[in-house]
Amino acid sequence: MKKVIPIVGMACSACSANVERKLNSLKGINEASVSLPGRSALIDFNPEVISLEKMKHEINDIGYDMVIEADRSLEEIEKRSFVILKQKTILAWIFSIIVMSISMMWVDLGSRDNANQVAMIISLFAMIYCGRQFFISAWKNLKHGSANMDTLVALSTSISFVFSVFNTFWGNDYWAKEGIEAHTYYDACVMIITFVLTGRLLEEKAKDGTASSIRQLMGMQPKTARIVAGDHIEDVPISTIEKGDILEVRSGDKIPVDGVVIMAESFMNSNAAYVDESMITGEPTPSEKIKGSNVIAGTIPSQGKIRMKAMQIGEDTAIAHIIRMVELAQGSKAPVQRIVDKAALVFVPIIVVLSLVTFFSWWFIGGNNFLPQAIISAISVLVIACPCAMGLATPTALMVGIGKAAREQVLIKDATALEKMRKVDAVVIDKTGTLTIPNKNIDFTNVDGLSLEDREKLKPNAKEAMTELQNMGIEIYMMSGDKEEAARYWAEKAGITNYKSKVLPQDKENIVMELQKQGKTVAMIGDGINDTQALALADVSIAIGKGTDVAMDVAQVTLLGDDLRNIPKAIRLSGKTVKMIWENLFWAFIYNIICIPLAAGVMYVFGINFQITPMWSSALMAFSSVSVVLNSLRLKYTA
Repeated sequence: MKKVIPIVGMACSACSANVERKLNSLKGINEASVSLPGRSALIDFNPEVISLEKMKHEINDIGYDMVIEADRSLEEIEKRSFVILKQKTILAWIFSIIVMSISMMWVDLGSRDNANQVAMIISLFAMIYCGRQFFISAWKNLKHGSANMDTLVALSTSISFVFSVFNTFWGNDYWAKEGIEAHTYYDACVMIITFVLTGRLLEEKAKDGTASSIRQLMGMQPKTARIVAGDHIEDVPISTIEKGDILEVRSGDKIPVDGVVIMAESFMNSNAAYVDESMITGEPTPSEKIKGSNVIAGTIPSQGKIRMKAMQIGEDTAIAHIIRMVELAQGSKAPVQRIVDKAALVFVPIIVVLSLVTFFSWWFIGGNNFLPQAIISAISVLVIACPCAMGLATPTALMVGIGKAAREQVLIKDATALEKMRKVDAVVIDKTGTLTIPNKNIDFTNVDGLSLEDREKLKPNAKEAMTELQNMGIEIYMMSGDKEEAARYWAEKAGITNYKSKVLPQDKENIVMELQKQGKTVAMIGDGINDTQALALADVSIAIGKGTDVAMDVAQVTLLGDDLRNIPKAIRLSGKTVKMIWENLFWAFIYNIICIPLAAGVMYVFGINFQITPMWSSALMAFSSVSVVLNSLRLKYTA
């Protein structure tokens, strides 16, 4: 069984890597892939060996939660969590301003000792209420020998607070011997929490946009339906509909389930209604529906009304299948992401080591006189090193790219296919059903006397799509089982130079294999059982949605409508998505390469009096994560 299960509580790439490692360690799970921006896990498991309840228990134990209960809505959980996060962020800002005012002596509390003690109490309350989740998460991870971003926040704020408490009560006596003034850092302690919370608030808002395509698809599913019960028509929840129920759908309503028409009428035709199926097929012209026609859930009668028999309900409808495919694809991982995930697992421990190296380096250089500088530098390194941006770089771009493709009537099954499409330089395309469609207005019992143009026609925009692919530097090879005359005629009509006639399924596989031996990245486009061998062998396999189920099962990509122009669109989108991934990774790594030395105080070595303080470290860390997500969202608005 393969399921996409929501995960609650992940905040950084180390979180998702820890959840993924835990799931993959459990007996009965074949493979688990966790998506941070998707807030979900794609799990391939054996339900006879491990239950969802067992998985939930194990994930709860390391500080996260799986939403497996029917009465718990991920959307409601996230809304509630967002409200709480917003409240804590606002309160943290209030605490920060107060503590900052006290630390800067903008508020007169009589003496520095009084000011420090008031700041200490407010900071402690801010840590307990606003930052509690950081400490709980860090402790749960520590118990299992792992670490995440919360570990860094908990360490840095704790060290800041403990050092400041020491200086509040004993600092003057201790540091006076060294001739050093005892400073407190309560403002930094509270500001770290405040900036991290602010970053997460902005990040959650931005990440919400990456999942918009799924919500749009789900919005196509109606919530209620009109059921015909004898002489009466009742509005009922869609969950109560059973196979065989008779339903009535009026103009402007959404068809609730997949089914077959038993009666149709409109003011234009007493025996037909017209249904807008553009959300599935991409065709702008409404489709005529008569008795016996199939109708699809989520499509809308634009003229007239129909009565239909429910045939496919719940998770068996076409729209539910599309949603599952997009969810699975968005939960899958590109090869580059697996490298990043491995890095994320060791990233936090490495940062802790770097922080310790920073501390002892300063202490070694200057002795006790530099001890405050050593502590502040170590804290800055802990805070500024953010694995979040690195972990978000790939999955956010993939989620947006796959979602955008779905809106263009192109369903991509996995991230690997999206990553590979940009490399395609040869296309093998089946003719009948893919490039051409039979003329439905003729009697197929006697076609011998008809011209080729009368028997079949080229799909709309097919020539334009082939021209566009060739302009992109992609070679096209048309395969046809027809005789030479017919194959040549349709190749010329489509603007294709390379073609082959009288081909068998093995011939299609052979041409794919031959092109691959030449070093080409080959996409196979087909719609029938006779295409499945070639589809399975191709680097990228594309099936036509109106084709056979076998072809669609084998293919990595499914084209929902007949508009072949969506293929070059998808290839261009693949290039833009991969470019976005590398942009995100570049900036995430550059950020750490530049900022960690600056936080450690390396500029002092060169005589430059500059260092990124803990407070500004937290602000920059938050900004880096948000910037990666916002950069990925630019894909939604590219052509």
